[in-house]
Amino acid sequence: MYALVLALLSAILFGASTPASKLLLGSLEPFQLAGLLYLGAALGTAPATVADRRSSRSARLDRKNAARLAGAVFFGGIVGPVLLLSALRLMLSGSVSLLLNLEGVATAVLGVVLFREHLGRAGWVGVGGALTASALVAGGGGWPGTAGALLTAGACICWALDNHWTALSDAMTPARFTFVKGSVAGATNLGIGLAASRWAATPAQVVIALAVGALSYGASIVLYIRSAHELGAVRAQAVFASGPFAGAALALVFLREPLGLVHLAAALLLAPSIALLFLSRHAHRHSHETLEHIHSHRHDDGHHFHEHPGLARSVRHSHLHRHEPLEHAHPHWPDIHHRHPHR
Repeated sequence: MYALVLALLSAILFGASTPASKLLLGSLEPFQLAGLLYLGAALGTAPATVADRRSSRSARLDRKNAARLAGAVFFGGIVGPVLLLSALRLMLSGSVSLLLNLEGVATAVLGVVLFREHLGRAGWVGVGGALTASALVAGGGGWPGTAGALLTAGACICWALDNHWTALSDAMTPARFTFVKGSVAGATNLGIGLAASRWAATPAQVVIALAVGALSYGASIVLYIRSAHELGAVRAQAVFASGPFAGAALALVFLREPLGLVHLAAALLLAPSIALLFLSRHAHRHSHETLEHIHSHRHDDGHHFHEHPGLARSVRHSHLHRHEPLEHAHPHWPDIHHRHPHR
């Protein structure tokens, strides 16, 4: 129950960022606000980053991991948030919140196309349902709605790429990865925003923007990771998918935004579609090559056979470790150990 509460709180914090950002855009330009939000995310993950440095040993940041980090910073930290905030200037925040479910769709499709993942029939039905629901939302707002939907879709594609590169990165813990991304991307966007536009925000608004970033991006990520340690990635992500719906509900309650039958129909179609994406997995005999990396793991998952005296096999922990070659068969999702083509 504790882990479920953490996952739900993570989703609500993330969902709250959309209506909160809508309000802050009254005094901040998209680049300025994006910079402050991600600097806030760096602040939010700083305590977990310090704890990681004390409790785990890092792998070497080789060329592949450096490229993944650079891609996540550029697409996930710099381009994605600016596209989303630009969409918020054209659409209701409740509509944008619902459209953020496209991130799961984009993650699934790009996983198949670019990252050697498998998506079964249930997953493809979920993709189709989510796209149909998003088209309903986009078509209900005329040209501004269409433009806003395209910008939101672009942001979701950027974050989908970010999701894959973050998942594949095995030289840093997720908190440290997020801290670096937030620091670099936040400083970059804020610098662009200061150079390109007049600064109109008050000190209080700056503090609020940093707090939103710390809670909705930084703390939300840390809470999600901790919940995934206990629930598993699939169950935690299924709970986290409620975030966009929470954002739409918060926009309705606090911003008094009108949500009509189109939004209700889209939400009713989106919910089962997203659920289908998480039901898609497969099983076959596959081989694991020799691999050395760092990530959160348990020793009762069939992939980690090294021992820690005094540590139970069911306790999740993180450190640099080496996998010896292994061949076996079991149902699996495309996690950090399963990036092979389906055969």
